Amino acid sequence: MSDVLKKIKPLEDRVLLKGISDMQTTVSGIIIPETASKDRPQKAEVLATGPGLMKKDGNRLPMDVKVGDKVLVSKYAADEVKIDGEDYYIIRQSSILAVIG
Repeated sequence: MSDVLKKIKPLEDRVLLKGISDMQTTVSGIIIPETASKDRPQKAEVLATGPGLMKKDGNRLPMDVKVGDKVLVSKYAADEVKIDGEDYYIIRQSSILAVIG
């Protein structure tokens, strides 16, 4: 993963994410794969962040997320990029729905 961080550096308020597989199990034990619920928010891990959005006065707005945070993003909010056969996502911080524990 460190090679990816050398190849991609998010700009401004953009965030580099790696999707997290999220299999769900019903009460009766049936496993529902993530692909069965395509319109639900997706879990991802923050791999890198940009320096923050530059304001007109020359100061930067600080980022609310940090490397290692687990976040929820809307299915269609991120731009998908493929690096060395792996899928990654770049998204503006304002499109992140929530930080999860």
